[in-house]
Amino acid sequence: MAENYAPANAGWKFDNSYARLPDLFFTRLDPNPVNSPELALLNDRLAETLGLNAEALRSREGTAILAGNEIPEGASPLAQAYAGHQFGHFTMLGDGRALLLGEQITPGGERFDIQLKGSGRTPYSRGGDGRAALGPMLREYIISEAMHALGIPTTRSLAVVTTGEPVYRETELTGAVLTRVAASHLRVGTFQYAANWGSSQDVQALADYAMERHFPDTVKETDRYLAFLREVIKRQASLIARWQLVGFIHGVMNTDNMAIAGETIDYGPCAFMNSYDPATVFSSIDRQGRYAFGNQPYIASWNLARFAEALLPLLDEDQEKAIKKAEEEISAFGKYYREHWLSGMRAKLGIFQEESEDEELVKELLSLMHKHEADYTNTFLALTFGTTEGNALPDCSEFADWYARWQARLKRQQESSEKTMALMKSHNPAVIPRNHRVEEALEAAVEHEDYTVMEKLLKVLANPYEHSPEQAEYAEPPAPSKVPYRTYCGT
Repeated sequence: MAENYAPANAGWKFDNSYARLPDLFFTRLDPNPVNSPELALLNDRLAETLGLNAEALRSREGTAILAGNEIPEGASPLAQAYAGHQFGHFTMLGDGRALLLGEQITPGGERFDIQLKGSGRTPYSRGGDGRAALGPMLREYIISEAMHALGIPTTRSLAVVTTGEPVYRETELTGAVLTRVAASHLRVGTFQYAANWGSSQDVQALADYAMERHFPDTVKETDRYLAFLREVIKRQASLIARWQLVGFIHGVMNTDNMAIAGETIDYGPCAFMNSYDPATVFSSIDRQGRYAFGNQPYIASWNLARFAEALLPLLDEDQEKAIKKAEEEISAFGKYYREHWLSGMRAKLGIFQEESEDEELVKELLSLMHKHEADYTNTFLALTFGTTEGNALPDCSEFADWYARWQARLKRQQESSEKTMALMKSHNPAVIPRNHRVEEALEAAVEHEDYTVMEKLLKVLANPYEHSPEQAEYAEPPAPSKVPYRTYCGT
């Protein structure tokens, strides 16, 4: 066992509430030490939010903790057990290369999981080495921080540490450990695991824990487990709508990658869409398009149905009544999602009030964008600033007709043109983590140990609604290519 160690003034303040669940849900063990850890990236702002001293984290002792070579005082490392439907097939899973150190209590009293990803083998490694390569860990750092800046609930990245050890995949790669911060790592798959390998008492213990931690108001409800199900559904509807509004494609929406707290989690083969096409898939393993951009709301609903199945014993003693209750709640997902999505689309188009024709106006625009292969992000930017140069749409008469209807719609509202533009600017990002820019930063860091490209990208992505001149070059889509862009699960 590694010894607990607390570098001066680091600010670690751990609690370990998850470790107080039944032993079924985890295995206690320490991270596997690495040879020569070196800090690659540290998120100073996040460290401050967590009540941590960035200078102490940069020290040799602080880096040792972020690498898993030392355990901070108060931490109680463990690997979490869970299951999941992976591309529709149910299987036993668990933290195969990650360890939860514990829960950091911030100065404001908030609670966040601190997890080391790439920290070595666990009982759930399923034959893997439990390690992670530098490229995928840097990718998660970039995308998760970009998502946070876009205002989308997400896990975040505190640090990336290189291990001084290679990892072997198709080739030899540089090893790394990512420190991930999350509201929690409770997943739909955690409940599936409890329902399949535990008892109804285990499911209830997990549900009670999740409710107390994330949905405290549901505890007061008469039918509290039904209220719990409803709140999880609402959060997911809001989350997926936000993905769709910025063109984010998760890439691997397995049930073990859906967090109960409503955060985006597990950035494997994720990417952002360029030309608008609902069938867009980047993941190399999603050959059937199960997790294509346009399918994400439907997959979310499917995943939530699996969550509801795990909760059935808590919803009603009569299984038929429990199923009926669950079905009623799941059927409401579409309504919640549509409300969030349409509200967001109205804002992207500068529309303040609701009219019945708004949804059709939005869908016609998306249809034109699809037909003419228009860039998703830049089309809305062009509408925001009235700049049509370089946009595929203005050259077609259909778009001119749509534009006239949109302008007529804006004139029917009382808000000034200045307020309309302000609304659009606050909902249409100037930049997203364009895939070619992400790859450019990763290549410089991984192949040449040059982090300046990544640091510049992170700075630009930190304020996506700033619309500054410095962001203009990062808004340019990639050059046309005959080879489709492909992403891979982080290994």
